[in-house]
Amino acid sequence: MSTIAAISTAAGNGGIGIIRLSGDDCFNILKKIFITKNGENIDNVPGYTIRYGYIINSKTGEKIDEVLVSFFRAPKSYTKENMCEINSHGGMIVERQILEQCLKNGSELAEPGEFTKRAFLNGRIDLSQAESVIELINAKTEREAKESLNQLEGELSKRINSIRSKLLDIMADIEASIDYPEYDIEELTHENTNRVLEDIKKELTSLEESFNTGKIIREGIKTAIIGRPNAGKSSLLNAILKEERAIVSEYAGTTRDTIEEFITIKDIPLKIIDTAGIRKTDNKIEQIGVEKALKIAEEADLIIAIIDNSKELEIEDKKILEIIRNKNAIIVLNKIDIDDKKLENESDLIESKKPIVKISAEKKEGLDDLYNEIVKMFNFNKIEVNNDSIVTNIRHKNQITKAINSINNAIATLMKNETEDILAIYIKQTLEELSEITGDNVSEDIINEIFSKFCLGK
Repeated sequence: MSTIAAISTAAGNGGIGIIRLSGDDCFNILKKIFITKNGENIDNVPGYTIRYGYIINSKTGEKIDEVLVSFFRAPKSYTKENMCEINSHGGMIVERQILEQCLKNGSELAEPGEFTKRAFLNGRIDLSQAESVIELINAKTEREAKESLNQLEGELSKRINSIRSKLLDIMADIEASIDYPEYDIEELTHENTNRVLEDIKKELTSLEESFNTGKIIREGIKTAIIGRPNAGKSSLLNAILKEERAIVSEYAGTTRDTIEEFITIKDIPLKIIDTAGIRKTDNKIEQIGVEKALKIAEEADLIIAIIDNSKELEIEDKKILEIIRNKNAIIVLNKIDIDDKKLENESDLIESKKPIVKISAEKKEGLDDLYNEIVKMFNFNKIEVNNDSIVTNIRHKNQITKAINSINNAIATLMKNETEDILAIYIKQTLEELSEITGDNVSEDIINEIFSKFCLGK
């Protein structure tokens, strides 16, 4: 493979910048642009060490920057190739000058994710571990970062490989039965195979179901704030975000489009959406906003239904209660600082059987009670991110679903006492579907699509 180079730190000014080189000619290129402070020959520098010196212009010998260079010799590096990281002063000009010297002296500019792609292709990590790298980089909460690290360390891969090992054992029994029919192992094949397949199905189903938790960890709880105009939806959004994100006025119908923000509260990831006030209106623009609010409420994981507690219950409020009837929802009685009509005692609210929280969005009172209800509703205190594998990647979840379908077909084949050749087809199909998760059996198009989502230098 060619030797690649890229700036690995984010664009902009900073304390340090890192320029990565990886490939067979890594150190030959480095010798042309780096001189150690004490004049040491680079060829003698062992791996896992750092040298202090200067990056120079290879043609003029002019110093470009004072740097530290980390050495990693194959196969003990991130890519399993010869590799170095030039730690320069932060700054776009300096970093670009160093990168230009790398490119002028024999390296090629790395594609997005190419360092991690090489780590995968060279067998240091599997595909699910590679995907966890970008998930760790993009993590928005501590919980998501912990689960990404868990997968980077190979916990999901171990589960998948354990299942594949059991399936391979079944395949060995089937092939033995087909190749040596004179031996009476049909009973062993059927009884043992059925038991193992049922166990595998349970394990795969557990992984598939964990995606519901994983989706929340990764994407956040899609939370819609709905209510009639002037109930305090935008005020609540501003109170939660602790900034004036939405326009608040005394005029009804101010919010006509959605406002989306991602926020973490008590380590709970929330994708929170402020919507237009729900009411009948002749204004076409406002009507579009109302229709959009209803659609978002239908798709939401959680609805915060806000009601003006300083006024009597109105028709629009009752419509809101109807919308949340079969949804995860919390009723928020707002404006307790103005008046308290004790709406929690209204039969319509009691019959909804939804948690009720009383707040003042304006005074930012009662917000902790709202947060505590969200924690209770989604059992976040019970979600442990330790060594248990939680599926957070939709590609992995889809492959597991396909594998479960194949296992069901295999079990049905056993129940019908069909030939072992047909059973073998479904077992092989399951193996192939699981192998796509770890990358043992995956197309080049999928690989390219995965790594195209990475940033340069990773």
